[in-house]
Amino acid sequence: GLFGVPELSCPEGFQEAQDKALQESEQLVQKACSTPPGPETVMIFDQLSDALCRVADLADFVKIAHPDFAFREAAEEACRNIGTVVEKLNTDVELCQSLRRLLADEVAVSSLDPETRRVAELFMFDFEISGIHLDEEERKKAVNLNVRILDLCNEFLTGAHLPNKIDKHVLPEHIRYNFTAEGNHLQIAGLHADCPDDLVREAAYKIFLYPNTEQLSRLEELLASRNSLAQLVGYDTFAHRALQGTMAGTPETVTQFLEKLSDQLSKRTQKDFEMMTKMKIKMNPQNSKLMPWDHPYYSGVLRAERYNIDPGLYCPFFSLGACMEGLNSLFSQLLGISLYAEQTQKGEIWSEDVRKLAVVHETEGLLGYIYCDFFQRPDKPHQDCHFTVRGGRLRENGEYQLPVVVLMLSLPHSTRGAPTLLSPGMMENLFHEMGHAMHSMLGRTRYQHVTGTRCPTDFAEVPSILMEYFANDYRVVNQFARHYKTGQPLPKNMVSRLCESKKVCAAADMQLQVFYAALDQIYHGKHPLKKSTTDILKETQEKFYGLPYVPNTAWQLRFSHLVGYGAKYYSYLMSRAVASMVWKQCFAQDPFDRAMGERYRREMLAHGGGKEPILMVQGMLQKSPSVEDFVDALVSDLDQDFETYIMDS
Repeated sequence: GLFGVPELSCPEGFQEAQDKALQESEQLVQKACSTPPGPETVMIFDQLSDALCRVADLADFVKIAHPDFAFREAAEEACRNIGTVVEKLNTDVELCQSLRRLLADEVAVSSLDPETRRVAELFMFDFEISGIHLDEEERKKAVNLNVRILDLCNEFLTGAHLPNKIDKHVLPEHIRYNFTAEGNHLQIAGLHADCPDDLVREAAYKIFLYPNTEQLSRLEELLASRNSLAQLVGYDTFAHRALQGTMAGTPETVTQFLEKLSDQLSKRTQKDFEMMTKMKIKMNPQNSKLMPWDHPYYSGVLRAERYNIDPGLYCPFFSLGACMEGLNSLFSQLLGISLYAEQTQKGEIWSEDVRKLAVVHETEGLLGYIYCDFFQRPDKPHQDCHFTVRGGRLRENGEYQLPVVVLMLSLPHSTRGAPTLLSPGMMENLFHEMGHAMHSMLGRTRYQHVTGTRCPTDFAEVPSILMEYFANDYRVVNQFARHYKTGQPLPKNMVSRLCESKKVCAAADMQLQVFYAALDQIYHGKHPLKKSTTDILKETQEKFYGLPYVPNTAWQLRFSHLVGYGAKYYSYLMSRAVASMVWKQCFAQDPFDRAMGERYRREMLAHGGGKEPILMVQGMLQKSPSVEDFVDALVSDLDQDFETYIMDS
């Protein structure tokens, strides 16, 4: 069966696994309601969460990645059914009372250790978000809003990716071939950001981002519904609700962070825009104004011109085997951990090119399993991601339930003459996703509710982004990057040039992220919104980005992150700031420092989400960082490395 779950040897097995989980959960609900308040209450809640997550998490992965449609469909159905049960449980008054009794009992609470107390509070938070403390009428309203929001999210996501059609005669004949023809119409399915023809990019931008009235009303209803739900359950705005328990904590802190960062970036961003404008004039003298569709293209041109970093020059040094050896060696030196390939049983994997790795510590033994689903295949989504399939936890019998995760990438297959070769970007992504996997393996908490990466969004990306710093350090790369034919190491100046090339126009790129994050905060801030979502976009773009808003476009209708990262889009920037501080302070001096590796495990990875994120950061940095520290860390990463600059000159 899939992942070694015996029921899942066929699609119908999902029904069986789901029924078993629901049966188990019913018994646990009864047990929770009849247990006197104490640590055991939290234990039962966690078992309940585990019983449901073991099926839901696995199904979440299978529904998007399994090549067999019947499996995908069965998994989708299981997700829906378990989701419904979770909604019901979150509004089960009697179940909530058993937890409330514990949290109201001062003696019982004082007997809980910090992790147990935090987990109890997190479960309580889930109840309150669902409106458990409201009267029956209002509680029904909360449930209905939750359901409506879920539907709107799915509809908005679908709408965000739909192509726009246009009569082909509207476009000049010489650029039509760039788009898919459909009778007399052309389909514009994206921004064509890398196309060298300015006119193609302009047309794609104006047509793909042309406002769709249905999508516009979906977005407005989604934002209004989120706001209604947040206010119904006692928050000022949806952002206040979404940021509870995060590293930032409040929307005010996020806004302060974004505004200070924007101020620090503005001069550099202007410089970047000036360089892009010069390049545009050089390539296209009659058209000198820099527009939003120019930014990604001309920053790429500048990067290539200044550093000539053709991925083809790097790929031969980054065979998949060499990269995996590099990760193995790094983890072994830093954390005493090795990765071993394991044989899989019949039916355990969903594609024959999936590899199973056992993660083994030199003294603690087996920590868990990573399934590597690394290669392209038809219908496989093109995103690189990390899935928790089973969370770690301490079982009732004293054994530890080992975590199981999947890492999904889209690498090319090996050919007859060459192994799988990774571009520098793919190599960095592999390191990034492996950072999540190590968090899952080492966040060995007592409770699965806070295991591994089950932690606030603005902390979850820290371990993965930190791995990018390792992937960009010559001392690390030099341990594994070897030409697959000659065995020659990757020259140092090639690594330096690659790192410096990433700083070309990096201020403007970061400024764009600040703009998206600020827009997300305003949309999820005070309602009713002062203006239409498009007017807010225009205003925010002028304040936080600097390139002009293009009339009759509505980029926000393609902003699919509003669904999964509502009010939390800033998280990536804040995680990067923390990762940068950890790198500079703890690993830049010696990326293989075992004592630092152990401190990193002890202070940041070991707690999963069982400790407040800011406390974990303080433990690692041995100081409490301010918003200014976060901003300085991000901005100082943009500075050119003097040594490389001199070498290149």
